[in-house]
Amino acid sequence: MNPYLPPWEYVPDAEPHLFDGRVYVYGSHDRAHGFVFCSEDYVCWSAPVEDLSAWRYEGVIYKKTQDPLNADGRMVMYASDCAQGLDGRFYIYYVLDKANVVSVAVCNTPAGCYEFLGYVRYSDGTRLGEATGDEPQFDPSVLVENDAVYLYTGLGIIGDVTRRGAMATRLAPDMLTIVESPVYIAPSGACGGGTSFEGHEFFEAASVRKVRGKYYLVYSSVHMTELCYAVSDHPTRNFVYGGVIVSNCDLGISAYKPAEMRTYPYGNNHGSIIEICGQWYVFYHRMTNSTWFSRQGCIEKISIDNAGRIAQVEMTSHGAGEIFPAVGRFPAYMACNLWNEQTTGAIVGAPAGAAAPVAFSAASPAYISQEGFEENADACYIANITDGTVIGFKYFSFCGENLTGCGDETSESHEPHTLKIALTTRAYGRGMFEIRTNPLGEVVGTVSIVSANVWTAFHGEVKIPSGTHALYLTYRGGGTPQMQALEFL
Repeated sequence: MNPYLPPWEYVPDAEPHLFDGRVYVYGSHDRAHGFVFCSEDYVCWSAPVEDLSAWRYEGVIYKKTQDPLNADGRMVMYASDCAQGLDGRFYIYYVLDKANVVSVAVCNTPAGCYEFLGYVRYSDGTRLGEATGDEPQFDPSVLVENDAVYLYTGLGIIGDVTRRGAMATRLAPDMLTIVESPVYIAPSGACGGGTSFEGHEFFEAASVRKVRGKYYLVYSSVHMTELCYAVSDHPTRNFVYGGVIVSNCDLGISAYKPAEMRTYPYGNNHGSIIEICGQWYVFYHRMTNSTWFSRQGCIEKISIDNAGRIAQVEMTSHGAGEIFPAVGRFPAYMACNLWNEQTTGAIVGAPAGAAAPVAFSAASPAYISQEGFEENADACYIANITDGTVIGFKYFSFCGENLTGCGDETSESHEPHTLKIALTTRAYGRGMFEIRTNPLGEVVGTVSIVSANVWTAFHGEVKIPSGTHALYLTYRGGGTPQMQALEFL
């Protein structure tokens, strides 16, 4: 389900890679109730390609104080990427938050203890980002193919005409020395007028993958919430905008609401695409803990058609897994939609394309949270539920006597199932949850709740047609109850 890592883990900016039959995820590292981006040391998680539910913690692989520029730990390490070099070793590329250069660490294994190696530099020793005419470096990603090494970086700050977009730089086999100076491959918002990128110009988070002989640039656009893609026949030129892959607030999705409506508290986005056992996926992140600084990784299945196009996918609860049969208990933190009928999921004061984080206000919608810093899934819940809050879960199958074996979310509805359902809540509240399969559809059941000082299960019934459906829970009442789980009894 989403999030794909334990709910107390916060690894955003994911760069997934396949090494020796396992998927390894590299990124940055936030914490619960974070106060800045990327406050923690780098960790790594991996899973066997045949089971994307069996994630294994590989431990801390690199500490921020290992960089000579950061011996006192005053800086954080932003998003990273990992590549296997031409010598067979593994290289992590990253940028410190108050430095303009690209740092590199190396290890003999994908998830071992990395050691600082050096900085990306020109042949005269000048570090990339410090030469005359260089832009400050940001969000490095690396592609290695045959005898070539390509480094992708860039940040297109809104309104800053000195930031021109995403850059590609070719490196020598030593993984450090520049052999071809940076060239621009995708324009920033200040430079995108009249190009194929106009309206979805480059903001940050460049990541390149090779797909069927073509190069796909995955990046976060000026809308910030969305991961877009552009395609070229060459790794360093002629990229053409392709479309949106995923938005972490479902901006642009019109299947269940207006396309411009945001249905999850939004923030920046960063990730990439990968093919695993014949299926393509997009890795991205979502916001939690009422801040931009506690981001969790999510996955969705995507498809790339014969023309190379990727259709935008919506956020789901099941993520890389199968649709859930409507049987048993499900944690509330797997909710993929959280909005209020008045605020539509926005962060107050943060218009699309804002370059700096803005905290949630008291009027914001519900959010995923956890108690303290415990490594305990039961400590995770939905907080700040208020009158008009809508909580969405996707998707459940309601088919047959055992409610299993349903088709996809477009399957035809047949005879309804009457099911008992329980919602586990606590804190001050008195009201009811209206349950729907469409946020604008008819109510198919209700669960009434009252204030509870401990987690308490409240029961009701739903009558849902056979088929595959989302569940939307709309709270009507007072207080700010919290939710831990929903259960089909």
